[in-house]
Amino acid sequence: MRQVFADTFYWVALLNPGDAFHVRVTSFGTTLGSCSIVTTDEVVTEVLNWFCRWGPRWRWGPRWRSEAATMVHDLRSDPIVDVLPQTRADFDAAFALYEARLDKGYSLTDCRSMVALRALGISEVLTNDHHFTQEGFTILFR
Repeated sequence: MRQVFADTFYWVALLNPGDAFHVRVTSFGTTLGSCSIVTTDEVVTEVLNWFCRWGPRWRWGPRWRSEAATMVHDLRSDPIVDVLPQTRADFDAAFALYEARLDKGYSLTDCRSMVALRALGISEVLTNDHHFTQEGFTILFR
């Protein structure tokens, strides 16, 4: 079965109808066919962090935080989504890549994702982040 990796970009755009890529991501999701989606705890953390910026002082803040939390529960119970757990070994491997690419703008989460992609032999990423192309992966949104 085909596997694709979902970056923070994908989950944020999927959940947020105000996101510039929401329509493309939503319609693309219907064309994925029989494939499984892989993501990481670190990506999920970024998604939750992204939605927390709409905090309690913003009128819809609690709603968006709740929507994001529900999405995470749904992802973790979805049989076609594999959320890889965060481990010390994975952190160390991501940190080693981070240190090896000081000339790049990769976040530690990007590095963790790239380590997972290589370990699983996945080449396609549900993202528009050009950092992944710099490491030889195919981004599915331009």
